[in-house]
Amino acid sequence: MGGLPLQLMDKATFLDFTVEIIRRSETAKGFEILPRRWVVERTFGWIIRWRRLVKDYEQRIDVAEAMIHIAMGSLMLRRNAHP
Repeated sequence: MGGLPLQLMDKATFLDFTVEIIRRSETAKGFEILPRRWVVERTFGWIIRWRRLVKDYEQRIDVAEAMIHIAMGSLMLRRNAHP
């Protein structure tokens, strides 16, 4: 399990991406709006529409990655076809 974050960071470095982890402040009490967190939550909401991606059923990470690509490609195709 420890290999996935390392693979992600290696790929981000290779593609010259900057990965920023948004954490909640230690001093915050109650609800606090976190910057750009909604983008991640919205994307997870879109992925949940694909029943196979609701849980991690896949044995291999490449198959899971391919299913995510199919789901996001389908979403993009649907949005471009019906603006």
